[in-house]
Amino acid sequence: MRRPVPLYRSLLVRLLAASCLIAGSAIAATAWLAASTVTSALARQQGQTLQADSDIVTQLSTYAVGHTDWSGVAPFLRQLSAQYQLRVALVGSDGKVISDSAAPQPAPLPPSATATVDPLSFDTSTNPGAQHPGIDPRVVGPYRLTSAESTGLKALADKEVFCLVKDGTQAQTVESPSGRYTVQDLSATTKDAATCTPEYDKYVAEPQPTEAKPLAALVSATAACVAREGLAVPYEMAVTPTFQLRELLPRGEAAAPSEQCLRAARLDQLRPYVAAPAQLYLGIGTSARGRFDLSGQNRSKIIWTAASVLALTLAVTALVGLRLVRPLRALIHTARRDPGEFARAPVTTRDETGYLAMAFNQQTERRQQMDSQRKAMVADIAHELRSPLTNIRGWLEVARDGVVEATPELITSLHDEAVLLQRIIDDLQDLASADAGTLRVRPQPIPAVELLQQIAVAHRAQAADLGITVTVDAAPGLEVYADPERIRQVLGNLVSNAVRHTSRDGRITLTAIAAGDDAVELRVQDTGTGIAEAELPYIFDRFWRSEKSRNRSTGGSGLGLAIARHLVQAHGGSVRADSTVGVGTTMTVRLPVRQE
Repeated sequence: MRRPVPLYRSLLVRLLAASCLIAGSAIAATAWLAASTVTSALARQQGQTLQADSDIVTQLSTYAVGHTDWSGVAPFLRQLSAQYQLRVALVGSDGKVISDSAAPQPAPLPPSATATVDPLSFDTSTNPGAQHPGIDPRVVGPYRLTSAESTGLKALADKEVFCLVKDGTQAQTVESPSGRYTVQDLSATTKDAATCTPEYDKYVAEPQPTEAKPLAALVSATAACVAREGLAVPYEMAVTPTFQLRELLPRGEAAAPSEQCLRAARLDQLRPYVAAPAQLYLGIGTSARGRFDLSGQNRSKIIWTAASVLALTLAVTALVGLRLVRPLRALIHTARRDPGEFARAPVTTRDETGYLAMAFNQQTERRQQMDSQRKAMVADIAHELRSPLTNIRGWLEVARDGVVEATPELITSLHDEAVLLQRIIDDLQDLASADAGTLRVRPQPIPAVELLQQIAVAHRAQAADLGITVTVDAAPGLEVYADPERIRQVLGNLVSNAVRHTSRDGRITLTAIAAGDDAVELRVQDTGTGIAEAELPYIFDRFWRSEKSRNRSTGGSGLGLAIARHLVQAHGGSVRADSTVGVGTTMTVRLPVRQE
């Protein structure tokens, strides 16, 4: 007696538990996601994150000014993410992610970028002040002065400031990122500085040795751009250390719009010294921006909604689970019954469970048929082996007792019985090889006329003794692709059966015809007694005989046609029988012209 299935292993219980878990998780996740999303959206709308976004853009712009690429920005992004509780991601102009603070398991990016980080271009999508119009003044490039040059300019600038202050003008010295010092006038009216210290105009307005080479390259690039654009080419072009363009045009020519060329040339000159432009994406970080609290009313709504959904889930799952488990239990009960009963499972549904029950019943029917065939085959094998063995034993015993003399005729009879016994064993071995899939054939091209003539010659003498005529009708040049020994065994078996069931003055005809371009049909046609239509489906079964008494004088062992079918199938062909009682039988073997 089998123990019942433990409750925790029951399919119904597991289905209920899984449904509860899924429903509870879905409700909790939906509530958390809705609350957190709404909270974050409201915070952004109220301006709580605008300052943080602006600070992040400013800091990333500073990073881009001080680095030629973004290869080492990952730690800096993680630092910004932890500081502002935001996800920070940079995406290149090719659409590939440069770095993401959410790595190594990043979520999908927000639908739009927050800003473009590029020190060489003004970004209109950011807050005023986050980035300045034009080129960031912190981008120095090849114009950084040496210490000596910077110190000399500072001395001249201090001298200019001292002179201006002495004259009553408020001024101060200002250092640019490149190390160049300039004088900033703080008074309401601008005083002409050139009249104060001529040295300032001479040395401060002219490029330093460090600036001379890149400025010359900038002038050349600007002039090349002017020529490409088809603008008026000036007699002389120069660029000041403050990147002001000076041109001397031919007489009568209008001022050429060369400023765009100067800007383009300067961008090309500074681009290698800063990081490439990148799109900045900001999103909710891994930790919430702020904790949110639910009111009592909202908390009650969530609890009652969760309870209602769970109750509905349990009810539906229980109903569906019971309908699913009931036929399965009936199927299990049927399968546990005695195998000899061949019980059928009830089919109560038309879903997958019903199909399973029908498949189980079909399998049971096949097992019952196979069991009946097995029993019949064992009985047939015993009968076939008993007859020759009984004859051999009986004659040997009487010869041993001296009742009969061991004459040549007796020895010949015993030998015939042993040959018959050996033939039955060989047939059984061929069938076993076919069942095991080890039956092998070695096909080769064989002329159909020669094959049929060999079979006719082998059986013509036996047929002539019975008054039966054997003829061959095959088109010359027609070939059969088959194993010579095996195909002769098949056709010989068919001809032997035809001779056995054809009366005197009958006729057996062997023909070969082409069946299309890919097959040849070999036919053995007789004018014998024929086979009843009801028995035609069973003639290729093992040990089948139309004469049920299994008399040796009227038939063989009943294995010949079964072996013939397996041999033809091993060639990739088929065999069929067409018969009419009192008219005759035609056995057709269809073989492919070539085998792959």
